[in-house]
Amino acid sequence: MGPKVKKSGSKKKKITKAERLKQLQEEEEKRQKEEEEARVKHEKEEMERLEIQRTEKEKWRKLEAKALERSNEELEELYLLERCFPEAEKLKREKRLLSQWKHYIQCDGSPDPSISQEINTFISLWKEETNETFEAVIAKSKLVLNLIERLKLILLETPPYDLQDKNIAQYQGSILELRELLHLKFNIATEILLRQASTLADLDSGNMEKVIQDENVTLYVWANLKKNPRYRSVRFSETQIGFEIPRILATSDIALRLLHTHYDHVTPLRPVPAASQENTSTVTPVVKGEVKSVETAISKNLQEERKQQENESHSVHEEETEVMEEQDDTERQTEEPEATKCDLEMKLLSETVSAAQMLLLENASEKPYSFEDPEVDLYQFTTLGGVYHLDILELPPQCKPVKGWMIVEILKEGLQKYVYPPETTEDFEMENAFPPIEVMLKVHENVIFFEAPMVARWDAEGKHWKTDGISNVSYQPEDRLITFSLETFGPVTLIQDAHVNMPYQSWELRPLDVNKVLLTVTTVFTEIQIQVKENLCMLASIKLNNKRHSSALEEKWMSPVSFIIALKEAGLNIFPTGHSHFYVVTNYKKKGRKKGQEQKSGVLSNLIFPKRVSLQYDLHVNEWSTTPAASFGRNESLSTNGPAKFRFCIWLEQVEYRM
Repeated sequence: MGPKVKKSGSKKKKITKAERLKQLQEEEEKRQKEEEEARVKHEKEEMERLEIQRTEKEKWRKLEAKALERSNEELEELYLLERCFPEAEKLKREKRLLSQWKHYIQCDGSPDPSISQEINTFISLWKEETNETFEAVIAKSKLVLNLIERLKLILLETPPYDLQDKNIAQYQGSILELRELLHLKFNIATEILLRQASTLADLDSGNMEKVIQDENVTLYVWANLKKNPRYRSVRFSETQIGFEIPRILATSDIALRLLHTHYDHVTPLRPVPAASQENTSTVTPVVKGEVKSVETAISKNLQEERKQQENESHSVHEEETEVMEEQDDTERQTEEPEATKCDLEMKLLSETVSAAQMLLLENASEKPYSFEDPEVDLYQFTTLGGVYHLDILELPPQCKPVKGWMIVEILKEGLQKYVYPPETTEDFEMENAFPPIEVMLKVHENVIFFEAPMVARWDAEGKHWKTDGISNVSYQPEDRLITFSLETFGPVTLIQDAHVNMPYQSWELRPLDVNKVLLTVTTVFTEIQIQVKENLCMLASIKLNNKRHSSALEEKWMSPVSFIIALKEAGLNIFPTGHSHFYVVTNYKKKGRKKGQEQKSGVLSNLIFPKRVSLQYDLHVNEWSTTPAASFGRNESLSTNGPAKFRFCIWLEQVEYRM
């Protein structure tokens, strides 16, 4: 056997002590280098942070300085506005009295709707008048509509504390009586007209057709005298308005009436809220308590800040952050006492307003009623273009000439409606003997629909509008014609989302002259410009799809309440209500925001609105900034390059649309 071979590498080479020390020294140097790099990086980041913090503090210090420069002027304007509101209320009260006096000295024979004796006498005397033609009723209706509008304005413009419950009941009762009497007179005049249908028959068709137009009412009447089963398409002369009737109606002794009232006397009146004395008495102590607590908290915070400033002024600071804080404290101590006082007043005012707003947010109105599917929610939708009264009437006995006399049989029951479809259909063999009736209507020319209008019918039993029983709805925006099929006839109206123009995309308030401003509201569909001077306002212009749109409301100065109603009736609703936040998705401020953010927001608001115009009052109600609807207007801007100051708050009255 040969010699054994030694295995190579079986034993590792031992590390000497010098090598181990060198390795440890390299690791230590590497660790120290990493720590040095980390320290330098940390110091650099800290310096950058301190620089950013210093820049931020400097920026806010400049903003606060600018706000403090205007604080005295703003507070003076605020106190002036507080003194102006009682004077404005006095002027409005005197204006109402002057209006009553002017009506009294006119002696034009028209009644004063606010006096129950006069309005009751007017109603009684008109009821006694008989055999009035449709033209005579239309002429009298202008006075009736004027009386109704005056009663509505009384309910809207009179402050709640000046309205008693008996006055509210009286005014609303008078409105309802005038509505019912006016519609009754139209029915009687229609009956008188239909008695003469044979004498007014068309030579070609043999049927009677009549169209009477007025600024407030349009009447379309067709009487089926020939009963031709092939004459099933009814079109009124020179219009595309008409009906497609089934065979059973074409062979019946009936008349079709379309009475288009350009106003809405079908929708029930909304209840007028009673005087808010109880609410004021309950809210005021809470607000006062909030104000008192805010004052105490602010005074304590101010004392703590001063103590902290004194302690910090005697201490020696090594870090740069502490040096900067000491410099800031020294600068604050050198400020004048008046600036500190103004700062305290601004904080107190901001905290007080915030407390009041949060209280009103907590007490915001709730949705009053849960509407079923076919029922129209009138808090979400609004009727536009008036009401179309569609009726199938039984043709009354016709006049007969006898020896120079006209003999006519007058039915005691008066004008009777033809029931379609009948209550019992057992006698009819055809399954589809009573199909829906196709109706073609024209949309009122002074009404703007931003979307295709929806059709609603009146439910007389439930006293509300419903959308069932209507099918095959089509709208032609170029011709402003709407076609639909209706199962049963009755009052019909067109509805649109009341919040289609909310939230705003932007709004701008620009001074034009002394006590004169221009308000521009931009929405998804339109841009509206409103001029305001003293206690009047006017629609300046409308743009639809960036194109100028003419309106009958332009260049007409009105009172704020009348202007708001006119804009709403024209489809230009930009005024939120107390229930609008249920139907519009908005991003409003959260309740638990930080105190520092509140102070910064207050400074920024003072800079954006340097004249402290009270924009929390919108054109409609005083809940614009005290309910979640406060965020309906976004990207607000206020141009301040006008020639003079203005008192916009005097015009922005606290009016609530209660009808």
